Amino acid sequence: MGELLVRRAVRRSLAQVRHVTAVPPGSAAPAVERVYAQVERDFGFLAPPVALHSPAPVPLAACWTMLRETLLAAGQADRAVKEAVAASVSVANACPYCVDVHSGALHGLVQGGDALSIAADRTDAVSDPVLRKAAEWARTSADRQAAQRWATPFPAAQLPELVGVAVTFHYLNRMVNIFLRDTPLPFAVPAAARAATRRVLGLMMRSTTGRPVRPGGSLELLPAARLPDDLGWASASPTISAGFAQAAAAIDAAGRAVVVPAVRDLVSSRLAGWDGRAAGLSRAWADRAVAGLPEAQRPAGRLALLTAIASYQVDPGLVAELRRHQPGDEALVALTSWASLAAARQVGGWLWAGLRGAARSAEPASGDERGARVD
Repeated sequence: MGELLVRRAVRRSLAQVRHVTAVPPGSAAPAVERVYAQVERDFGFLAPPVALHSPAPVPLAACWTMLRETLLAAGQADRAVKEAVAASVSVANACPYCVDVHSGALHGLVQGGDALSIAADRTDAVSDPVLRKAAEWARTSADRQAAQRWATPFPAAQLPELVGVAVTFHYLNRMVNIFLRDTPLPFAVPAAARAATRRVLGLMMRSTTGRPVRPGGSLELLPAARLPDDLGWASASPTISAGFAQAAAAIDAAGRAVVVPAVRDLVSSRLAGWDGRAAGLSRAWADRAVAGLPEAQRPAGRLALLTAIASYQVDPGLVAELRRHQPGDEALVALTSWASLAAARQVGGWLWAGLRGAARSAEPASGDERGARVD
């Protein structure tokens, strides 16, 4: 009964998408329905972090492609390790919704309290050494200097998947912080019962982690594209490199359609000097940054900067300010998607800089099945 209640709560959370109206299944345009069908088939239910993109079909397909080909598709890295990376990146980005979902998924895969330790930001208490190493690496990915100091903690063959998971969740955390509430769990659950409910969520998520997902299934959704140089970490995997090339091109095109060059240049310049640290509670830095823009461009500039660097600071007032100049759900999703991926790509570059010089093709230690290929 508990699993049924949590499953219903997660499904109903489509109605809790904020700022935009998610397209309901069964009434969507063909491009959206194709993505929805894959999500239902491969994930087990229509995940709200994907569905929130539905007012903008191109970013929707791009988001799903990144998530599917890194986290879900069978490959070189164990799913539990990938879930540990997803949950730990979400902790780093203060995205409680994604922490609940992916620590729950990890709990459904492994025994013991390791998932709860990761969710509580206690990576030192994780007993499994492979999961602990993955969680520590992912947790520091939001710090430019720390990310670049890492020697590779994984076999080289796993790097496209694990860096891909980290980049995908640096993207998704920003979108979820803006468009979803803090948890997929029911509001009625008291704090004392939260851990138990998270375990029930883990049982539900176990059904999504046990199904085989064939690599490359999402590549039909978007046109082929060239892999940008900053995504070179993906090049060793044909499906992940193709998926990220397509997703980056699609989100860039959607961004160019709604974000003027001056705003794109402002965000790119700010990210180039960003060290990954949180911006704090004040938004004065964003106000100062957009002061040189024409007044009509400042709402987009402010929202794009905050999405990229401090998504937790985006509130209804910022959204309303943008809508006075750019009405419509599609423009809002396209702008925030572009800014989120710009920040995520920056983080991927830090990780790649730290890993590529030290990458090894060493086989995992004898008896360590987490490094084995998942067929």
